[in-house]
Amino acid sequence: MTEYLSVEGMTLAPGVVETIVSIATSEVEGVASVGSYTTSSLRSIVAAKPSSAGVEVQVDADNHLEVAVHIEVYYGYALTEIAEQVRQSVADALLVQVGVDVAYVDVFVDGIRFDG
Repeated sequence: MTEYLSVEGMTLAPGVVETIVSIATSEVEGVASVGSYTTSSLRSIVAAKPSSAGVEVQVDADNHLEVAVHIEVYYGYALTEIAEQVRQSVADALLVQVGVDVAYVDVFVDGIRFDG
């Protein structure tokens, strides 16, 4: 998201929503990383906050969020179940923390990790 998001008198800087999405996604069991593994690992070593690489957020005409999140999953988990859990976790987190509805969450599985 490259522009500020204004919701009911509150303005959020770019990156805030992406961070919420990243945290909500990484809390889903079976998700190995958000974005590519190397990007997530390097960012977590250098920075105190989780990487928001692999997360794209746009605001539609009705002020609903359109979210795309790229993940890697651990081998052995059902991909359709993880995708649904990610969608629900992201939608719930954004509704509770930001107070905005989500139009959709597209989940892209970019890889499978075998070390989990």
